[in-house]
Amino acid sequence: MLYYVYMIELLEKLELYRLENKISQRKLAERLGVAYNTVNRWFTDRNKPNKIQTYHIKKLLEIHKLKDTHFEIT
Repeated sequence: MLYYVYMIELLEKLELYRLENKISQRKLAERLGVAYNTVNRWFTDRNKPNKIQTYHIKKLLEIHKLKDTHFEIT
């Protein structure tokens, strides 16, 4: 159950990243090194990322987070 909740949160963050950066599911798939159909299945809840895919999603989101904090105005 906990894994399921974690995966939902991760995919919500990934979808937010995609929308904020105005990129298509196809472009996101290219950035993650997976097929478009794979990304589409994640967002339509027909499949979940495996461990390797999860690692690359986390890495992409961490890089994005670092870029955002680098340009933050305080």
